[in-house]
Amino acid sequence: MASTEAGKLSRDRQALLVEVARDVSDRRVLDALARVPRELFLPEDLREFAYENRPLPIGYGQTISQPLIVAMMTQALLLHGDERALEVGTGSGYQAAVLSLLAASVVTVERIAPLADHASQVLCENGYANVTVHIAGDTLGWPEGGPYDAIIVTAASPEVPLDLLGQLAMGGRLVIPVGSRDLQELVRIVKTPRGAQRHNLGPCRFVPLLGPGAWPTALSS
Repeated sequence: MASTEAGKLSRDRQALLVEVARDVSDRRVLDALARVPRELFLPEDLREFAYENRPLPIGYGQTISQPLIVAMMTQALLLHGDERALEVGTGSGYQAAVLSLLAASVVTVERIAPLADHASQVLCENGYANVTVHIAGDTLGWPEGGPYDAIIVTAASPEVPLDLLGQLAMGGRLVIPVGSRDLQELVRIVKTPRGAQRHNLGPCRFVPLLGPGAWPTALSS
């Protein structure tokens, strides 16, 4: 029975990669997506759906992102392999695992302590040794580890948070969903000597980013 389930997951993974490759051209990103077992980052009762191209619940009102969105956001970071990356919103740890194969090191921050603890355990047990998980503090991101060459935000903000721009290195890229609580635009911000340059990447929908510089935590209920 276990081998049958493994075979199905393998076939589903291949089908998913073909689907994602229609919109994502960066071969390194596609290879990273192929190497990270998404099922490891899901509750056991949802693992059979691991390679469906859709978000899935992971508890606490949070989701693991749609694989296509993970790939598109990762591609938008324009990673070369030597970057120090920051992820805001660890969630399941899946996005951090993908980033770990494409950057030199990854710092990831999660405001929900049980999710942070579980993601840290899964990442550690599966060999993603260049990822460090922190529980979020009073400031968005993790200033102590900055500046970062790449910052990815896996929740939606009403505007680009100044706290995160301050943690971005010159020439660094910030990818974040920006807009209302119901619909956002995925944007890439590039920090240059002439200021921040914004590139719109298309519509998306994420859970809200809560905290200073984003949505008030009182709106989380």
